[in-house]
Amino acid sequence: MKSGTVAVIGKANAGKSTLINVIVGEKVAIVSPKPQTTRDRILGILTTDNYQIVFEDTPGFYRSKTELNKKMQKTARKTAKDVDVVLFVLDGHDGIKEEDLTLLSSCVTGEIPVIVAMSKTDIMPKENIPENLVKIASVEGVSEIIPVSARKNRNVHELIQTILKYLPTQAKLFEEDIISDKSSKFMVSEILREKILLKLDKEIPHGVAVLVNLFEKKPNGVYEISLDIVCEKQNHKAIIIGKQGAMIKEISAFARQDMEKFLGAKVFLTTFVKVKENWRDRESLITEFGYTDESKA
Repeated sequence: MKSGTVAVIGKANAGKSTLINVIVGEKVAIVSPKPQTTRDRILGILTTDNYQIVFEDTPGFYRSKTELNKKMQKTARKTAKDVDVVLFVLDGHDGIKEEDLTLLSSCVTGEIPVIVAMSKTDIMPKENIPENLVKIASVEGVSEIIPVSARKNRNVHELIQTILKYLPTQAKLFEEDIISDKSSKFMVSEILREKILLKLDKEIPHGVAVLVNLFEKKPNGVYEISLDIVCEKQNHKAIIIGKQGAMIKEISAFARQDMEKFLGAKVFLTTFVKVKENWRDRESLITEFGYTDESKA
């Protein structure tokens, strides 16, 4: 059978995580319209009778001077060097820019096949698609280009078939019932961070980490979950909590619904907001919160 690994890379907010979730058919990575939503290398595993594709979702390339961002970029670059295929997701709905082509070119080494998925074709003018494809094709060394829309499930099957052309014939890398390398404990913390990203504007969500204090399934089947939301400034804490606690209640309720869907059980959720000044630039806290050069489990 065909089996292998695919590094999914590209600029922040290109649609990488959405595409992986659609392909795998399960939520394995959080999504939001904001850059730097994905902070870790996350596996999404698609297994059929004939093949297994292990997608490695990586942090998006994004200009930021924080120590956390430096580690995230290192994770993305490292992942792209140790796979069978590189899937470069390129958001073309605003047009293909020179910096997009430069970034793509830097990922073409000649050693690993590079497939470009031009994403979000459902929200771009159809007449722009041919021009975008010509620009992408100008980058020497690109193996294939597939225009896709994850939201509309457009050309997703064609993308999978294209990837399979470049995978080796070998045994499965994971058991067939595994869809991700991340634990449920990790995913509930990410679900809460996703809702913070969706509910709050500007810089605040990027300075937030979510830590798990308690993750326990009771004999009655109910999950008791306690999470800390760590932000960087006192005024950020006030915004997250909101007037008379309204914002944190809304975020928590929003997250709890998704957690119950993900876990398939009732959830009793408590959340606390704490401040750690400029934690994204403090090596000890970055490590303590689980953001190392390797992925967080």
